[in-house]
Amino acid sequence: MTTDATSGSADRPTNEPLHVDGEDDLDAIVSDRDVVLVDFHADWCGPCQMLEPLVETIAAETDATVAKVDVDANQQLAATYGVRGVPTLLVFADGEQVEQHTGALPEDRLRSLIERYTE
Repeated sequence: MTTDATSGSADRPTNEPLHVDGEDDLDAIVSDRDVVLVDFHADWCGPCQMLEPLVETIAAETDATVAKVDVDANQQLAATYGVRGVPTLLVFADGEQVEQHTGALPEDRLRSLIERYTE
């Protein structure tokens, strides 16, 4: 089951990734939530596929909202954020971008990255 960004409200935490459809969609998610992990990914990307279960776990087990952006469907949005490789992970805290990492991160590093901003 997939969840689109409009199904979650700011006062109801989501426990699975939100699928982003364009810049306005991402802007709404970032502005409505305290901490957002954005996963820029592609279906054909091996490291993205390996990261997928971890991203779902982060969504389920942390206070962060996880948003997924398919770079093939959202090329302009990827360009706006300077995404040159996938996966690229961005972290937003209080509406501001605070982190950007290209490549798959191990679980402990990804969790500590999120926890910096959710505690």
